[in-house]
Amino acid sequence: MRFAFATVLILAPLGACAPEAEEASNSPAENGPTAENTATHNALSAEEVAAGWELLFNGTSTEGWRGYGRDDFPTGGWTVEGGELVGLSTTGDMDGGDIVTVGQYSDFELIFDFKLGPATNSGVFYRVQEREGATLWEVAPEYQVLDDTAYFAPDAEEGRTHRTGDNYDLHEASTRPTRGLGEWNTGRIVVDGARVEHWLNGELTVSYEYDTDEWDSLVANSKFDPEVYAQAPRGSIGLQDHGTPVSYRNIKIRPIR
Repeated sequence: MRFAFATVLILAPLGACAPEAEEASNSPAENGPTAENTATHNALSAEEVAAGWELLFNGTSTEGWRGYGRDDFPTGGWTVEGGELVGLSTTGDMDGGDIVTVGQYSDFELIFDFKLGPATNSGVFYRVQEREGATLWEVAPEYQVLDDTAYFAPDAEEGRTHRTGDNYDLHEASTRPTRGLGEWNTGRIVVDGARVEHWLNGELTVSYEYDTDEWDSLVANSKFDPEVYAQAPRGSIGLQDHGTPVSYRNIKIRPIR
């Protein structure tokens, strides 16, 4: 099922270079924010508040988050430590610890820092609307967060759309500036109507558009059910618990309109 967007697109064309796309996406910093140029963690500057940014993680609690498909926050899978939202699982099992924001968003700019651990397999999801019988990864697009080297050889054809910065299972990143285990990376997602951009450490990795013939073909040939996947024009932000360690901080969002 297609959904219509009656909005004026402000993003640059798919073929635009990263600096041009960045300007069109109204970034708060040239080439996008990075973990290094975020001066104060889990806080908003006066300029950010004036620009409409909202903090999704305050560094001290899980306020504003709940479990996917539940009203409360899941126990055992996540904790807050040292200003980080830490995924504790190490079993490799998907044990129902996925979490989503209480707030919902349609068009936005989302920024988040993430730190990979050994064999990290996680992701940031957007426009999440829960559906009975469907898990988080089945219903919404995913910015993949992965310890790539633990799963794939750098030049392997396998998993080419399953690595950090990809739109999971659909779009391969054009560049992979991922930092090593234990180092902070900065992800950025811009969603404006049907247009989406993924950024990693200041570099554009993926640009795509919903509701096109190319999109329909990619979804039809993926692991997703076209009647379930990415059907909502508005929804929560989600973080995946895939049974592997991961840390997040500085999660903030700016609704575009």
